[in-house]
Amino acid sequence: MKNKKNRIHPLISCGILLFCPSLILGQVREVKIQSSMDGANQAAYFFSPKDIEKAVPLVVALHTWSGNYKQKYHKPLEAHCVQKNWAYIHPDFRGPNCTPKATGSELAVQDVLDAVAYAKENAKIDEKQVFLVGTSGGGYMSLLMAGRAPKVWAGISAWVPISDLSAWHNENKASGRKYARDIELSCGGPPGKSREVDAQYQIRSPLTHLPKARGIVPLDINAGIFDGHKGSVPISHSLLAFNAVAKKDDLLSKDQINKLVRTAKVPQTLLQPINDNSYGKKKVLFRRRSGNVRVTIFDGGHEMVWSALFAWFKEKVRQ
Repeated sequence: MKNKKNRIHPLISCGILLFCPSLILGQVREVKIQSSMDGANQAAYFFSPKDIEKAVPLVVALHTWSGNYKQKYHKPLEAHCVQKNWAYIHPDFRGPNCTPKATGSELAVQDVLDAVAYAKENAKIDEKQVFLVGTSGGGYMSLLMAGRAPKVWAGISAWVPISDLSAWHNENKASGRKYARDIELSCGGPPGKSREVDAQYQIRSPLTHLPKARGIVPLDINAGIFDGHKGSVPISHSLLAFNAVAKKDDLLSKDQINKLVRTAKVPQTLLQPINDNSYGKKKVLFRRRSGNVRVTIFDGGHEMVWSALFAWFKEKVRQ
């Protein structure tokens, strides 16, 4: 994935410190964390504030589909954490999503948990304030972690995420995007090739695990309404992720989702006044809440809205 200013394209249990050159509190540094599952060294960028007396929040940021821990897309979030004196970690979790060891594998899931464990070992972390953020492929992994380890997180903010790998494979196959091949390389082939391959698509897809997050972790899902038209992840992925966690009475119907995706407009039956200026020019067009899950569709594409994320933190983080 090629990064550009203010936009991306998706393709994109304890950690042990092995090597950490010049690890100085108060500076962002590259560290190496040994996987507690296979012993492989996994790199990350880590920030621990200096001269702190009380435990601080931890923000875990996940790179996009084709990215790795060196990706600069989440630099605004890193800077926000440094300014706030929060701990921050940006793990690799097996790099770009085009191999069996990446793409929501058991190894990748454990790498994220190992990164949290490493931060707790090397900074004074408030264990009740561990937050997870991801965009695109990072949003995909954030949703997966919501279901795989819901009790770890005080809140998760997922932006333009993928929730169903089989559906996304077919969508990319139809549009000619290369991500279909990435998914095949990760899962062993296209959907339907074999029971074993289909099992990989299922276990690596957030929709399989998200019901386990219901009522446990506050989940904030965001997508630009034109994604899937000008971007490569249709908003159906966000809306279906919401449905997987929402209460029965709050579910969006298949017809409502199809209309939102097909027309890139909010149907009259779903229109409602929304007062949220944190998205700036990316006006909020549709929002629904159910318990502690919220989905927001804004006037944009495949992107993160930093001002909205920072407003979410202001609401969630105890100072």
